[in-house]
Amino acid sequence: MTSRDRSIHRRASDDYRWEGVDELPYKEGDRALFKSITRQVLFSDPQMHGELRYFEVAAGGFSTLERHEHMHAVLILRGRGHCLVGSEVRPIETRDLVTVPPMTWHQFRATQGEPLGFLCMVNAARDKPQLPSAEELAKLRADAKIAAFLRNQPK
Repeated sequence: MTSRDRSIHRRASDDYRWEGVDELPYKEGDRALFKSITRQVLFSDPQMHGELRYFEVAAGGFSTLERHEHMHAVLILRGRGHCLVGSEVRPIETRDLVTVPPMTWHQFRATQGEPLGFLCMVNAARDKPQLPSAEELAKLRADAKIAAFLRNQPK
């Protein structure tokens, strides 16, 4: 989004869409495992070095298990689910704030019965996500709580 494309106001609709904002696929390509998720870039400005995005995970869907050099600030706007941040699995719901430190494995999962929608603030210029190697995934799965979370059966 260039500075001339920016609007000082973007009206939201009741279905968590914003006027003038395209609903985009979550990721390009199929290298990263994810299910039933979309994104909208609500704000991006190189002068602020930040980008605000809205993600919507359909019931039973999930984001990619990944890590980055940049941190994330995630604010849950609707629904419930669970998140993995590092070695912790936590239930999440509307108005919860989740901070993901740099180089920390993370994933968000919606409950089976409702969508999970969240705002995510990140650097405008950011590194590509890193996916876990087979060895790193095995290490994560060695923790029973993380293994249950990855099977979509959080405890």
